[in-house]
Order: sequence, then structure tokens, then C-alpha cells
Amino acid sequence: LEFRRVLFRSLVKRAQTGDEDAFARLVDRHQRRAYRVARNLVPTDEDAQDLAQEAFLRVFRSLERFDFGHDFTTWLYRIVTNLCIDFLRKRRSSYSVSQGIDEDDGPMELEDENQAAPSDHAEAMETAAEVDAVLRTLAPHFQSVLTLRELEGLSCPEIAEIVGATHVTVRWRLHRGRKLFQEEWERRARMREKGAGNLLGENEAAKDALTPDGGRRRGEKGNH
Repeated sequence: LEFRRVLFRSLVKRAQTGDEDAFARLVDRHQRRAYRVARNLVPTDEDAQDLAQEAFLRVFRSLERFDFGHDFTTWLYRIVTNLCIDFLRKRRSSYSVSQGIDEDDGPMELEDENQAAPSDHAEAMETAAEVDAVLRTLAPHFQSVLTLRELEGLSCPEIAEIVGATHVTVRWRLHRGRKLFQEEWERRARMREKGAGNLLGENEAAKDALTPDGGRRRGEKGNH
């Protein structure tokens, strides 16, 4: 880890003097990570690519003011995340999730997507899509900390530096975001169960309308 930091600092110093190759190496070593963070926050690949590119443009313009007391990767994360939050706020619909404070701070429990059996692949993909859809119902400040913590695996202090908030605020956002995520996840599950139950009831009603030989009882539509 220390070697990585020393390497990046060396590249930044060289890039500050106008060394284009050094800046290109910084971009090359971070572009996938920048794109991944953006893609976990915004709806489309194209949006993520545009925001990652904009982030590197801002890095280039601000490179001479880079504070070597901070980690370059953390600085880049912050730029990407802020761009994504601004993007989401501009495009956010009127739907928003209510805010509040609760006591429990347990982990966000999601279905395991690492299933080895090929038959489970479609289900895992469906679960991943559902996770993404539920995340997008959250306000941007909840969505960003959950993405950085649950999907990128960053620590609370790292997230605090990235989003420009205190450690306590980040922990509260994580807690509240997890709870809102769980509530929305369960709400969607109930809707699916209700839909399946209605379909089952319709099928049973259709069966009751049939005579033993497969015809329809008198008075039912389709009777000849």
C-alpha cells in the first residue's frame, strides 16, 4: 500500500511539471476504478463514462493544487462521487425517501450473488439488477455512501473524506440508507408475492369454472 502511494505521488509530481506520460499513467491506473464508482451511482454506461472522463479533466485542471497530505485515489473518488451526486440531483424525480433516525446499525443483508451453479446465474443477475434498482430509489447522499461502503469496500473514514462529511455523519447515512434500502427491498418483495397470489387465485377460479370433461360450466363465458 505504501509503495502504491509513493508511486502515485511520484507520478503526480511529474505530472505537475507537465509530464504528459506521467498523467497518462495516472489515468490508466485509475480509469477502471473511476468508471466503476460512477457506474454504481448513475443509470447508464454512457453516463458513467462521461462522468469519469469529466473527473479526469477536473483532476488535470486542479493537479497543481493537489494536497500531498491526502491520497490521490481518495481525491479522485471524491471528484467522481461529487460529480455523480450533482448528476443525480439534477435528474432526480419528485420521488424521495423520507428521513429519520433509528437505533440498529446492522449490515445490509442481500442475497448471495456468488452462486457456482450455472442454473443460478440468471437469478443472481436478476438479484443484482434489483439491488441496483432499489439503490436508485434512495436520495443521492444515501446512495453514494452505500455504494462506497458496500460495493467498493471503503472504510468510514475514507468515505468521510470522499464525501466531505464527518465520520459520525457517514455512519448515520450508512445506517439510515441501509434501513431505507431494506424497507424498499421488502416492499417490492411483498408486491411480487401479492402479484403471484392474485395470479394463483385467477388460475384457481378458472379451474373451478371448468366441468370434469374440460368444458365450461353453464353461465360461464364461452358456453355454447
